[in-house]
Amino acid sequence: MMQMKTTKKLWQSGVLTLSLLATSVMAAVSPDEAAKLGTTLTPVGAEMAGNADGSIPAWTGGLPTNAGAVDPRGFLADPFANEQPLFTITAQNVEQYKDKLTPGQMAMFKRYPESYRMPVYPTHRSASLPAAVLEATKQNAVNTRMVEGGNGLENFQTANPFPIPQNGLEVIWNHITRYRGGSLRRVVTQATPQPNGSYSLVTSQQEALFKYYLQNGSFADLNNIMFYYLSFTTSPARLAGGATLVHETLDQVKEPRQAWGYNAGQRRVRRAPNLAYDSPIAAADGLRTADDTDMFNGAPDRYDWKLIGKKEIYIPYNNYQVTSPEVKYKDLLQVGHLNPALTRNELHRVWVVEGTLKSGARHIYSKRTLFLDEDSWQAAVVDQYDGRGELWRVSIAYLKNYYDLPTTWSALDVFHDLQARRYHVQNLDNEESNTIDFTQAVPDDGYFKPAALRRRGTR
Repeated sequence: MMQMKTTKKLWQSGVLTLSLLATSVMAAVSPDEAAKLGTTLTPVGAEMAGNADGSIPAWTGGLPTNAGAVDPRGFLADPFANEQPLFTITAQNVEQYKDKLTPGQMAMFKRYPESYRMPVYPTHRSASLPAAVLEATKQNAVNTRMVEGGNGLENFQTANPFPIPQNGLEVIWNHITRYRGGSLRRVVTQATPQPNGSYSLVTSQQEALFKYYLQNGSFADLNNIMFYYLSFTTSPARLAGGATLVHETLDQVKEPRQAWGYNAGQRRVRRAPNLAYDSPIAAADGLRTADDTDMFNGAPDRYDWKLIGKKEIYIPYNNYQVTSPEVKYKDLLQVGHLNPALTRNELHRVWVVEGTLKSGARHIYSKRTLFLDEDSWQAAVVDQYDGRGELWRVSIAYLKNYYDLPTTWSALDVFHDLQARRYHVQNLDNEESNTIDFTQAVPDDGYFKPAALRRRGTR
């Protein structure tokens, strides 16, 4: 009997300890801590001040909405077009900069020593967001909590649930939920250059509705839906007319992502059973997994996420030239990587988060390390490791401020396979008739139902 009582006490003590631990992990920050937002921290949680040597300036609000001209097709002028590189990192001098590069970036120089380089420009903390998003972020700091073991959120609005993160998973949620406008439409092209430089283009019209960004909405109205995504393939002819519809859920462990595909030849809509985790993306020729999209997306539950801390890293930033309508795809897409002369890199502080595959969980990546811009919560570089623990793939997001909205988002996502010496590029629009449009009228939920997919599908 005494042993049973002792066991019971130990069990109760263990439950209490676990309960306290869970509370500390899942809890929002105190009002005193949140008061740092807008004072020593920016409204989204970055350090307001610059760094010690002045190479990273203080944040002063980011780019205004009139930072540059917008042409009739929606393409944004480069506010920094007159600047020249401070220096260029090459395979010959990379060792002197290695403390400000990721292992994946270092590997790119080793893999392509003759051609890969990184022009480094003056740093501009250009990230900006609408006032309503900044206000919502402040409220989230004291109200939002993780639930369901970290797989979902409660009391969350608009974007940036954890501007003062306490752990790696909170940082991941900031990336997943970062602001990208309420509704958008764009025509974009994908390409997968071969080791010899040859490639074919796949073009699609994409539409999205981010439910959790909408004004006058409530968390209760979401019904676990984060956003709707719809894509119609327009070329090449053999693929034209096909379509994909995605209902992205907030808690994907509780309710997995729902996806449907429309086959133009059969004129049928079919449920896509497994568009998650490491399932391959057909249009990427096997170089991108489902959760690679957008640098990282979907359910975070298969990894243990460790917050390593902050680091100063050279990352792609203010990349207006790579999406300029004056640049042709043939000039941008080179053997092994994008044309470095068209890229822009700056020194920025990043959050470093390391995801290690949980024991018993399955994924082709045993580890992935994310380097996230502190001013936008956008992942700029992701290093990904194979089952042997060897660096395998490097994902690079070429960030820029869409100041007409405003928000900082990736202009291009590029996925490098170091072993195959190939890469895949998403969101090319240089040669398209229009670029991304955030001004579309917000459609209702019925616009993104499988029945609507069938009605709009073409051959």
